[in-house]
Amino acid sequence: DDRDARNALIIEEFRRNGGVISSRPDQTILLLGTIGARSRNERTNPVVYLSGEDCLYIFATHGGSPAHPDWYHNLVANPKVIVEVGAERYEAIAETVTGDDRDAIYAKQATLRPNFGEYQEKTTRVIPVVALRRVT
Repeated sequence: DDRDARNALIIEEFRRNGGVISSRPDQTILLLGTIGARSRNERTNPVVYLSGEDCLYIFATHGGSPAHPDWYHNLVANPKVIVEVGAERYEAIAETVTGDDRDAIYAKQATLRPNFGEYQEKTTRVIPVVALRRVT
């Protein structure tokens, strides 16, 4: 599929350039490594993130589609993930943020990147916000 091919190119460039993607220089992107919920295969997806005080936040927007992205189902099934940000790689635990905290974090991201507000407007589902906390 086109998305897989596009993601493979982004992942390759990310790793080659220490986390910099020339086509998206203004975006904060990390690579999220999950284990497939059904397949048990390792998966890697480029995901936009927002830095928090003690974690990184990612958003299961899926472009405003009616369904959550596959990577979200994977981390719900197995919350131990691998995060690659810049030239750094580490294990993290993924935890879905809920309630007022979720709303505040999503609103901040939508203010910084208006397309995130558009994604939420396009779908009836509440787009999950996930905190990635480094395993020490």
